[in-house]
Amino acid sequence: MRYAFKNLRARLTGPRAVALGYEAGRDVAPRVVATGQGHIAEQIIAAAKAHAVPIREDPVLVAALATVDLDATIPPELYAVVAEVLAFVYRIKQRQPHP
Repeated sequence: MRYAFKNLRARLTGPRAVALGYEAGRDVAPRVVATGQGHIAEQIIAAAKAHAVPIREDPVLVAALATVDLDATIPPELYAVVAEVLAFVYRIKQRQPHP
């Protein structure tokens, strides 16, 4: 599973984005698979859109996730908030017709 979070409201630094990935059986928690700001954030968001990866705008969560090293699992302090977001995305995906 892959999910992207974005913060397009950042005025001084430009957009910021963080993408999470999770592979059942391999990962103990979601991990940061991409992070960046400015042009890199725009590329992360474009790649997410191109691959139908759900995107959520959440400036506070983006700021917290941006402190996590690339390819590191998210810290336990973020488990609850990320779980809420992933549950929301899962419910949305269940409502969409499958091709």
